[in-house]
Amino acid sequence: MTASDSTSPALSLEESILKTLTHAGSKSLSAPEIAHAIAPEGDWHDLLVPIRRAAVALAQAGRLVIYRKGKIADPNDFRGVYRLGLPRQD
Repeated sequence: MTASDSTSPALSLEESILKTLTHAGSKSLSAPEIAHAIAPEGDWHDLLVPIRRAAVALAQAGRLVIYRKGKIADPNDFRGVYRLGLPRQD
C-alpha cells in the first residue's frame, strides 16, 4: 500500500497535507497529527515517512515550512521531531 492509497483518490498526499494545514490556520502541526487527520480510522503510522518526504518536497517548493525547536529548519538537513506549517503571509 502506498501513501496515496491512504488518501482520497481526488487528493495526493501533498494536497492532503496542505489541506490539513489550511484547516489548522496559523498553527503548526506534527507529522503524527497530520497523519491522524488524513487517516483517522486507518493505520496512520504508515504515513509518517511518506509525510516527511512530501514535506521536504513541499518545503523546497516554498509551499510549507518545516520547524525544528520552534525555528525554521533547512528541508535538506533536519533531524528529529519537527512540525509543519504554512508560510506566513505577513
